[in-house]
Amino acid sequence: MSVNIKTSEISKLNAKAGISGKKLSVDTYSVIEKSVKYSKLTGGALDATIEPIVSLWGIGTDKERVPSKKEISEKLKLVDYRDIILDKKNSMVKLKRANQAIDLGAIAKGYTADEVKKVLLNNKVSSAIINLGGNIYAVGSRPDGKDWNIGIQNPLSTRGEYLGTINVTDKSIVTSGNYERFFIKDGIRYHHIFDPSTGYPANQQLISTTIVSDKSVDGDALSTSTYILGLDKGLKLIESIKGVEAIFVTSDKKVYVTPGLKSKFKLTNEEFTYEKGR
Repeated sequence: MSVNIKTSEISKLNAKAGISGKKLSVDTYSVIEKSVKYSKLTGGALDATIEPIVSLWGIGTDKERVPSKKEISEKLKLVDYRDIILDKKNSMVKLKRANQAIDLGAIAKGYTADEVKKVLLNNKVSSAIINLGGNIYAVGSRPDGKDWNIGIQNPLSTRGEYLGTINVTDKSIVTSGNYERFFIKDGIRYHHIFDPSTGYPANQQLISTTIVSDKSVDGDALSTSTYILGLDKGLKLIESIKGVEAIFVTSDKKVYVTPGLKSKFKLTNEEFTYEKGR
């Protein structure tokens, strides 16, 4: 599922864009299918065909730069999840137009966490923490039967510094933020979560989105898409999906928590304000 490995299924699929389809493993096919499902649900806020934009900016590589508006508008023409043609019967995927490319970076790690959980359960491990960096899965409860106590990263501080905690049992916790991969040019911070409608890093005044769900693949897709949608649309989306909760942090240091998490969340950092009225 990596775009950075030339021999991966995704790289081979991208190489055939506009020419022919590629038969994929059931796993890779299902992750692309899930991505398309969330693209429809979020009105295109999540879009697996964002890869031409990701490559253009090069964030996290030695080629990172701020592209020109013309370059961005040219590459944006290639971004459209509706050009992903799915053939479930044959496990085939095709990209409609040449130079289009899929990047599963917003969802593949969540899928991986779910698969790791399956391995643990199949080997009779019923209590564990899976940590994939940004994606946490609290499997079962703690060995003493109590909830796990999970720290929510402070997006304005270094890794490991948290703004609050939540108590959970058998849940995925996925956080997206502008603090993981970014570069600063002329005093402006450019991060790696791109808005498919603009081709620029998302800027809706959210600096961190955390999704609590049963499956990590869902949490991964939703943490990215709500970050792009912004507070109001993001809250509306989460509240429309059964069994999914969220914690959103805005650039003015306010923390918003969906109703199902309010009794489980504890704000521990006085730098932030807990908005209980939402």
